[in-house]
Amino acid sequence: MNKKHPGGEPSPSTSPTRPAPPPDHGDATATPASAADPKRWWALAVIALAQLMVILDGTIVNIALPSAQRALGMPDADRQWVITAYTLAFGGLLLLGGRIADLVGRKRAFVIGLAGFAVASALGGAAAGPGTLFAARALQGAFAAVLAPSALSLLTTTFTDPRERAKAFGVYGALAGGGSGAGLLVGGLLTEYLNWRWCLYVNVPVALAALIGAQVFLRDRSGRRGGHLDVPGVLLGSGGLVALVYGFSEAGPRGWTSPWVAAPLMAGVLLLAAFVWWQHRAAGPLLPLRIFRDRSRAGAFATMGLATIGMLGVFLFLTYYFQAVLGYPPVRTGLAFMPVSVGIVIGATQIAARLLPRTAPHTLMASGMVLAAAGMVLLSRLTVHAQYVPHVLPGLLLVGLGMGLTFMPVYATATVGVPTQDTGAASAALTTVQQIGASLGTVLLNTIATGATGRHSRAHGPADSGTALAEAMVHGFSVAYWCSAGVLLLAALVAALTVRRGKPSQAGSKPSA
Repeated sequence: MNKKHPGGEPSPSTSPTRPAPPPDHGDATATPASAADPKRWWALAVIALAQLMVILDGTIVNIALPSAQRALGMPDADRQWVITAYTLAFGGLLLLGGRIADLVGRKRAFVIGLAGFAVASALGGAAAGPGTLFAARALQGAFAAVLAPSALSLLTTTFTDPRERAKAFGVYGALAGGGSGAGLLVGGLLTEYLNWRWCLYVNVPVALAALIGAQVFLRDRSGRRGGHLDVPGVLLGSGGLVALVYGFSEAGPRGWTSPWVAAPLMAGVLLLAAFVWWQHRAAGPLLPLRIFRDRSRAGAFATMGLATIGMLGVFLFLTYYFQAVLGYPPVRTGLAFMPVSVGIVIGATQIAARLLPRTAPHTLMASGMVLAAAGMVLLSRLTVHAQYVPHVLPGLLLVGLGMGLTFMPVYATATVGVPTQDTGAASAALTTVQQIGASLGTVLLNTIATGATGRHSRAHGPADSGTALAEAMVHGFSVAYWCSAGVLLLAALVAALTVRRGKPSQAGSKPSA
């Protein structure tokens, strides 16, 4: 009779459908290598630089999009593909990128991702037509899907001392949360004072600097010997994720009842269900399901997904609020978002990183989500005549501090205790959850805000003036902020109930007697 794991699956050592796993089941954080590596803090700088580039690129192009559309003669119906091409490739290929990092080595995957991202950025900056720009953005997303999991995996295996690990993940969490706001500012500056092409060209020198730093400072063992790629898992998992991200991206302009939305979403769910079934049977699964057996790790994944859904309200609606209601130009809009980034940096590096070694992770996560929810409630009280410092700034600071307190322990908890050969897959899974949460949050909150705006206009008569239109728009934003607050409070509850004190157990290991 086969022995059973806590999750009810046969033990890998006795299952007739898969061979015994490699003997390296040690905790990826159990070795003292980082304490002896004098270059580890320089390695953190290289990893942080690459991660910042990936995060910035998710928003830096947004502000440049109108200029790019005019320059390339891009039709209105096609302009969304500048954003969608990147998110589809990035979100759909993350699991594949994580497994590539496990098989070929994290440093090698990191270098491949950086080099490819630089080439794709140069191609996009030199685009002479919309098709070239769309293709370049898709290539950026594909190489980012290799780069992001390998960066998080390298961070996980480089820093093993609990206090050093907390500091490193504080920096990483600050970049992951605050990079989007910084991207809006950088995009505004480059577009206003240079031109839209520099929003892509700027990645080339950054990637080259990170490539040089990777060769000098990063250390990693080679890929797992004898491993192979789970091709059916790639097709099912990547296909399902691409279908979901595409369905969510089309729900905004087309509506939920459109067959162009319903069909991809249904196909995505079916493909991912088949993917989970196949991962139970595959000899070398793309995403080892043992990663999710630990309750704390699963709770960290769920908290990240809900937090990402809820926080999209800040960047999505405040961009319109600043520009369409308050009349801010692009650069001032980017500057207006900086308190969110500052709050995330302070919350992650100065508060969470100092408290995590002696504080339960769920305490930080739940407290952070409550703070962020309070910030959303403050933002829900904005009016068309609000002023930035007394009315907008307090809410932004609370949201930023809350996100910083949450992201840092989430990253640390979700990756600690994972066997070395699975760190790439675990990192990719966490980034995938974040990406799917961003896509879903954008669509859901935008649908809620649009519906509330329409109801307000109908209830208060025809919106025949700019003020009436602005009031209806702000009302829609307010309703969406309340919904965001509810999602963030749900994230706080999930974190409090599922994440235990201390680190998760080794993925797939048997509980102690």
